Amino acid sequence: MNEQLLNVENLCVVSQGKSPRTLVDNVSFTVRRGEVLGLIGESGAGKSTIGLAILGHCRQGMRIQSGKIAFSGQDLTQLSDRQLRQVRGRQIAYVAQSAGAAFNPAITLGEQVIEAALKHNIFNRQQAQARAIELFEQLGLPEPQQFYQRYPHQVSGGQLQRAMIAMALCAGPELLIFDEPTTALDVTTQLGVLKAISDVIRLSGVAAIYISHDLAVVAQISHHIMVLQHGKMVEHAPTAQLLAEPQQDYTRRLLQAQGKTKTPQTGDAPLMLTISNISARYHAQPVLQNISLSLPRGRTLAVIGESGSGKSTLGKVICGLLVPESGDVSLEQTLLPAGLRQRSRVQLRDVQMIHQIPDTALNPKERIGGQISRVLACFTTLNRSEREARVKALLAQVGLNAELAERFPDALSGGQKQRVCIARALAAEPKVIVCDEPTSALDPLVARDVLALLRQIQQDTGISYLFITHDLQVVREVADDVAVLKQGVIVRQGPVSSTLAEPLDDYTRELLHSVPEIRVGWLEEMFAN
Repeated sequence: MNEQLLNVENLCVVSQGKSPRTLVDNVSFTVRRGEVLGLIGESGAGKSTIGLAILGHCRQGMRIQSGKIAFSGQDLTQLSDRQLRQVRGRQIAYVAQSAGAAFNPAITLGEQVIEAALKHNIFNRQQAQARAIELFEQLGLPEPQQFYQRYPHQVSGGQLQRAMIAMALCAGPELLIFDEPTTALDVTTQLGVLKAISDVIRLSGVAAIYISHDLAVVAQISHHIMVLQHGKMVEHAPTAQLLAEPQQDYTRRLLQAQGKTKTPQTGDAPLMLTISNISARYHAQPVLQNISLSLPRGRTLAVIGESGSGKSTLGKVICGLLVPESGDVSLEQTLLPAGLRQRSRVQLRDVQMIHQIPDTALNPKERIGGQISRVLACFTTLNRSEREARVKALLAQVGLNAELAERFPDALSGGQKQRVCIARALAAEPKVIVCDEPTSALDPLVARDVLALLRQIQQDTGISYLFITHDLQVVREVADDVAVLKQGVIVRQGPVSSTLAEPLDDYTRELLHSVPEIRVGWLEEMFAN
């Protein structure tokens, strides 16, 4: 049996303030060298809180109340801040959920990757650079030496996520903590990153804790899975055993957490949004080429495709955040000005957006309630007390407690922040919402509820959604029609039922077949074929 590396005993993490709450409640587990433990549970279950506690860190407003975290024989809860800094990065490394927020945009990727190795005197600069380039090669990044010199904005989301894994590995840690590392990636990019993570763990022999809300992903990486709910351990078992014979009802619900396939709307409906011959570029790089789509009132059009295919760029053009090179966007047959600043207040209200990454979409220095209230102040005539009541109602509508209105974003989980973004978009009562991966940060049960909520709002109000997603199950749950983008060109579009059915083109077939299955060995089978 492999040597025990990490032993967590009766860990309790509590929130501080007027109404203290227990966020992690007497959780115990061990991780052996070369072993991967998957942590699964809904948003707010305590997964990331446990991962950060192992680094001796808590988010603002939290503290470790009791328990023992023994790593290589030393109790991390008893170490000073200076001693903990010697452990972080060198012995235990963290791979965050949002690669975009983890990198400094003003420093090249290579220099950021080698920073910890230099700071801890693991390598000299030449050795560290060689190690970084070696890791770039192992992780399948293109032209590793040139990649070293690139800045974060010059690479795709999937490449940035792999660079963050290289950054965690460069100093040679014994334990890696992966916190939702593939959440925001499209299915084909996710597949490559999962394979890279699996290979790196196998080649280096490093132990890992893999935090995710996606059981299918965890099943490919983990030897054991621990299920959490409301800060408590619900179930802990070897991966194959837990998937085949879950003992608890909550685990069974996670395994079965798929919503109903939407019954497509039939009959004619007036056009709400019309996109005509849109072409767009970033600097000299073409991103969209002659895109034409239409979205009827009360319907949902899903846009799918690989990372870099132009999905989010299309959303930005619709919202006026990016002026296209050519083409038009019309709302209810009225041409919208191309740029945000030229649009009227009514036009701004009518087209809202739910962003993909809530960490960068929310102001970290403003309370949640204030961020939603500001939208109400801009687009409605509600007075202050009416706005406060409406904020509470909107938070309840997306499944959040009204007390969260007084918190800052960093006191919320990733899933909670994403729901705040949804509430903020709904506050304007728009006619169209561009949903850019709005459920990618949510666990399966919460995502199912949010999708059901969006469907109900659509039925009640006749709102239209342009739904950008990499999750093909989400497409089937929410969309009436779907457009498949590849390198800025629509390769396939039409009703969901026929567009995602045989006969398929090679690109759409690859997207469909890259969706992980909840069973052990699926990843190996994919790359063996």
